[in-house]
Amino acid sequence: MSTPVGTVLGDRYQIDEAIGRGGNSTVYRAHDLTLERWVAIKMMHREVARESEQLERFRREAKSVAKISSPYVVGVIDADEQDQTPYIVLEYIDGPNLKQRIREVKRLDIPEAIAFAIEIARGLEAAHERQIVHRDVKPQNVLLDEDGAARVTDFGIARQLNDESLTADGRVLGTTDYVSPEQALGHDVTPQSDLYSLGVVLFEMLTGDVPFHGENQVAVAMCHVRNELPDVRAMRPEISSVLASVVDMATSKDLGVRYLTAAEMIADLEQAMAVETARSGHITGEATAVFESLPAETRRRVAVKMTHPWRWLAAIALGAVIAVGAFAFVANQAQRGTGTENALSGSDLTAVSLRASAAQAYDPAGDGTEHDDQAAFAVDRSPSTIWSTEDYLNGNLAKDGVGIAVDTRPALNARAIDVVSPTPGWSARIYGANTAAIPSAITDPQWKEVGSIPKASTRTRARLNTMGQSFRWYLVWIDRFAVGQSSVEVSEIFLYR
Repeated sequence: MSTPVGTVLGDRYQIDEAIGRGGNSTVYRAHDLTLERWVAIKMMHREVARESEQLERFRREAKSVAKISSPYVVGVIDADEQDQTPYIVLEYIDGPNLKQRIREVKRLDIPEAIAFAIEIARGLEAAHERQIVHRDVKPQNVLLDEDGAARVTDFGIARQLNDESLTADGRVLGTTDYVSPEQALGHDVTPQSDLYSLGVVLFEMLTGDVPFHGENQVAVAMCHVRNELPDVRAMRPEISSVLASVVDMATSKDLGVRYLTAAEMIADLEQAMAVETARSGHITGEATAVFESLPAETRRRVAVKMTHPWRWLAAIALGAVIAVGAFAFVANQAQRGTGTENALSGSDLTAVSLRASAAQAYDPAGDGTEHDDQAAFAVDRSPSTIWSTEDYLNGNLAKDGVGIAVDTRPALNARAIDVVSPTPGWSARIYGANTAAIPSAITDPQWKEVGSIPKASTRTRARLNTMGQSFRWYLVWIDRFAVGQSSVEVSEIFLYR
């Protein structure tokens, strides 16, 4: 049943026109007569309001969103009922939704897609901090405001993590094009379920299409349960391995591999934004605003590349070669995550694809930092980028050592490690630890020595002896510089199972 134009709700909101309809409700643009502004009013259909469960879900949506404070979530202004019909008053966003944007341009510019993903993730992070899971993350539920920013809306089937009242029957809720495997099976949903859906949205922004099609929604849902997503780099070869790893991590069916929190995904998306910006040399539109909001150390990654023109040109040349051969490469041997480009796998060794943010500097005996902003370069599969230790006069470390660690979450039984270094001659020991957080000191008994590099060459392979144990952390602990060296550089680290 429609609400006539001109109707005034709550003696304050005058209905102007319908701007959206769903199965349970209609959204109207309305004029706030008190504050002289446009608002959006979501009004439940009167016949649906007679169903107690739907009415409770609608009321709960208002309560849920009212708890969230984020510039990336469409906020609730008011909620009330009139003539036994409940309504929610929301911010009015004068712009299209993200689905309309995708339909208009097909594949979004890569930095723009990352920017929207970061903003959506920030909105979800705010909801998750309030223990609220959206459960229906899709581009139709992301509005683009007049500044071009992404705003998450429609928490109509959201629920708080401690509220089981409307999910006891195990029904599948949400849009199956984006549904997580656990939600498709009627299992409990968590923030990780929202992050899976966001990963699918990112896939669609980059490729112009959803990953699965089927005869009906059930068939599509089962694809999310049983099938791996198509390789995003096969469909768009020019994207970086860093960005591809974000899609893979977000949409992993293994909850131990999938991002645990929105903050983790945001950190990797920010790294991907820096990488893609450095590769393209420019960004425009909303990507510019998001790039300026990145942490300073992440933005510096772009500055490092841009201030070393020879590295920048080498990266472009490498990217061109990869793009030309991408389809043949993908068909035969493409890997997930950061990929395994330039790895030297053998008959008994298989290279492992790592997360974009897997590497981190390790300086427990010093000031706690060691060019942390460069650490991701050690696993970005670009030989033109490096992580470097700080400068130590005459190679005098004045401490036990310094290193760079790789996070293989959840864990890996590694059999070998390759370290590529433009500054050979140094020595190192290789340690493994299977702890949730990296041990705070090199003397921590959780560290187990599993290998060594007596004297590094430009590319050194060290065989590892883990005694059959899997470790989450693998550490290259540099304990001696070569004569005359004041720093050590590492361009790539490869792990092999």
